[in-house]
Amino acid sequence: MNKASQPTINDVARLAGVSKKTVSRVINNSELLNGDTRKRVEQVIAELGYTPNPQARALALRRNFVIALIHDNPNAQMVLGVQHGLLEVLRDTEFELLVHPVDRGDPEMLGEVRRFLERQRPYGVMLLPPISENDQLAGLCAEIGCRYVRMGSAPFDVPQHMVASNDRETVRHAIAHLIEAGHRQICVIAGPRGFRSALERQSGYEEAMTAAGLPFDRTWIAPGDYTFDSGIRATERLLDLSPRPTAIFSCNDEMAAGAIHVARQRGLEIPADLSVIGFDDTTIASHIWPPLTTVRWPIVTMARAAALKLIGTGPGDHGDEHALFLSTLIRRASVAAPSS
Repeated sequence: MNKASQPTINDVARLAGVSKKTVSRVINNSELLNGDTRKRVEQVIAELGYTPNPQARALALRRNFVIALIHDNPNAQMVLGVQHGLLEVLRDTEFELLVHPVDRGDPEMLGEVRRFLERQRPYGVMLLPPISENDQLAGLCAEIGCRYVRMGSAPFDVPQHMVASNDRETVRHAIAHLIEAGHRQICVIAGPRGFRSALERQSGYEEAMTAAGLPFDRTWIAPGDYTFDSGIRATERLLDLSPRPTAIFSCNDEMAAGAIHVARQRGLEIPADLSVIGFDDTTIASHIWPPLTTVRWPIVTMARAAALKLIGTGPGDHGDEHALFLSTLIRRASVAAPSS
């Protein structure tokens, strides 16, 4: 071998005494090898300092070394958290992240996603809620032969294809925290219609109120869409109720921030006149005043797990059985006993 030239796959095959196809299988983490052969080839690769050509690997696999994040989600902080978790895993690997927003209301969404997958040929796809709940979309990924992981607020696929949280259970704990503090008229700013997260979180509220033997009225549940402005609109409606609620649970932090904004506009003190709990534990929760009691949704941890599932070398690698990630209630200064 010419010492001035870069080592090639042919050099590795010759020195290891195997075929180029066997070397390719080692590089691509194929399971069709015995341990001794794999170890011998890996040793030669290390000794030569051989670096596989990513373009050649992509051509051989008929996939690019790209992980695609596909979403239609109005919660920018949530999307950023997912990107953070994915990039933590992909950093220092040959994989890159490609973010592809879609419109779930478009009747041509499935066709558009198909064209995107066929054009980009990603190695794997992470689907964010609410489109992650679309079985046809998951089926499309499977049909094309693209690895996929779905993120959700409850499990709805096999562990290999799922990272989920326990939203309903954790919201029950959050409402119980308000009840223990003495609150009885607890209102909710709900999430968008059609989101599984909105359903799970509202159900957690209803179950907690029922378990405590507390009545609640449908007028105590105001619609929101996970944005700050929708939190403002919902809170204006809830604070017009008579009697006025003493506590509000918001299905995300941005809407909770809107609730605090409206309360202050009306001269109410948080938490003396109104207790507020959010969900997500995004940066806004610790940056507003008073700091927001909220449910910490393990977004970054779930995204890291999803990335490991997507770039894993085979079934069971990187903890495919780990599909459920527990949310926790973070107690801060936005909750107190009702003043009257």
